[in-house]
Amino acid sequence: MADRSVTRKLAAILAADVVGYSRLMEADEETTARALHSCRKLIDGSVTDHSGRVFNSAGDSVVAEFASPVKAVRCAVEIQQNLADWNSELSPDRRMQFRIGVNLGDVLVEGDNLLGTGVNEAARLEGLAEPSGIYVSGTIFDHVKGKVDLSFTYLGDQLVKNISEPLRVYSVSVDKEKDATDAVPTSGRAFDPVTTPTDDNDDDALLGINLSLPDKPSIAVLPFVNMSADPEQEFFSDGITEDIITALSKISDLLIVARNSTFTYKGQAVDVKQVGREQGVRYILEGSVRKAGSRVRITAQLIDATTGHHLWAERYDRDLQDIFAVQDEITSEVVLALDVRLTQGEQARFWSSGTKNLKAWECCRQALDLANLLTEETRPEARQLFKKAIDLDPDYAVAWIGLGWIHFHEADIGIGFGTQVNREDALEQAVACAKKALELNPSYVDAYAQLGMCHLSSGEHDQAVAMAEKIAGLAPNHAEKLAIAAAIHNKSGEPRRAFGLIKKAMRLCPIYPNWYLYVLGTACRLLGWNGDAARVFEAAIARNPDYIALHVGLAATLGELGREADAKKLAAEILRREPSFSIRNYVAGLSYRDPAESTRFEISLREAGLPE
Repeated sequence: MADRSVTRKLAAILAADVVGYSRLMEADEETTARALHSCRKLIDGSVTDHSGRVFNSAGDSVVAEFASPVKAVRCAVEIQQNLADWNSELSPDRRMQFRIGVNLGDVLVEGDNLLGTGVNEAARLEGLAEPSGIYVSGTIFDHVKGKVDLSFTYLGDQLVKNISEPLRVYSVSVDKEKDATDAVPTSGRAFDPVTTPTDDNDDDALLGINLSLPDKPSIAVLPFVNMSADPEQEFFSDGITEDIITALSKISDLLIVARNSTFTYKGQAVDVKQVGREQGVRYILEGSVRKAGSRVRITAQLIDATTGHHLWAERYDRDLQDIFAVQDEITSEVVLALDVRLTQGEQARFWSSGTKNLKAWECCRQALDLANLLTEETRPEARQLFKKAIDLDPDYAVAWIGLGWIHFHEADIGIGFGTQVNREDALEQAVACAKKALELNPSYVDAYAQLGMCHLSSGEHDQAVAMAEKIAGLAPNHAEKLAIAAAIHNKSGEPRRAFGLIKKAMRLCPIYPNWYLYVLGTACRLLGWNGDAARVFEAAIARNPDYIALHVGLAATLGELGREADAKKLAAEILRREPSFSIRNYVAGLSYRDPAESTRFEISLREAGLPE
């Protein structure tokens, strides 16, 4: 039987929190405490003036209730305007910015406190909001629309932590512009690479990504299903999917989710609406491939994930040699259906083909699958398949780059598969492969990525950065290549640029590989955001404890934070996993432009108790 003593009511809840509060406190506790007190006076005054009541104010957060949604929203706007005036007299690094979330919901009354989902949703909206921004729920918007002279922007339905149903989210312009409108979805909170990312309680923002629908077409290409009788033909259907993703990633006016993220659905029956929410896209492309003898049948369909409606569908029954023409037709239909405009340069890159030799393509697809396993056992076979593809088609740039990555990884670890190799020779061969690929296709982004990493390994940072910027220009939606560019910027003394690029890569690949977190954690550490860096490395280690670089990065960070006991405990774990670990040898392979960064890293590892 329900407890009739429980009191409930409908209330508008305003939740506010300081951006980067831990960083401010670490820099100057007394000044930050005084600043917070001043801001709280402004906030409390506005809440009272709008007939509200603060019922929770733990630490740097404020939670208030209002009987009127209109008053709650007007109060939020007044708070941000007053804080903007107050902050204008401070230097940017000392400003105290708040995020605000406002929700209307049913709450539990417990004395002077309020509890329940209505309060939790307001807190989650606050966590999504931009610094100095205001996000409101759909229930608030529905009640204030036409009643306040403010501009609202619809950000789509957002999945948030510990809330089962997605929230309909709107941002509020702090400046009065026009009546509220149910606008077309646009991008929500973006991570600015020149700002401190989060405070110590905002793991969702630092490690997660904003999955609101962007203000341009967005699509996820699901793995095409292998309908052939031979299960070994999986590489064929996977290859078709990846080629379509690669072609679409060259278009700046389109958000395309990365292969690493969409291939997590491989072999599963999926709900396209759920996929759309999980990947933060509006459109889904799915299909199937049936290969039999010299014939192939490919089906493809484009679906609006917000409604489940089919926008376009087609079946192709062709000779196997026509497979490349079919890929072009499918990508062309997607571009037309989504009304995407290609620049002149994008048109040239979009239609540039790899090979017309089916056997070479098949060898390369099989080689890529083997190379991606990153094992000593599979690399020799991958090398031979790349060479076979080149023999079949010497003008196949993809095969040259595949072979080049084999050489690069040999140089990177300094060891051949079963034999010792010369690092300089291996790097030289990797560079030669990349240059050959660029001769064949001057806009081939993978070649610039390979050259960038080779320049970085050789300590040629200016050339490496030039390659990283080429990547960002040629493949604005290719998650893996942007992550490589971020890694280059980290080592080249540009961690702010790295932070922005890796966060974009994570948005393009919501189910991202663990090494993205290594790049993110390194960017935070280099920027001096050690609390954030530690949390990133710890989260990454929880996902993959065997990645030794994560342990080393965390040990250095803990050393800088003065957490000596934790650092020494981690050092013992590193030595357990790598008994021959040496600070000198490890740091020598980091390729930092600034020698001071290498020295700083060495000192931190030494303080953690690792051997010279």
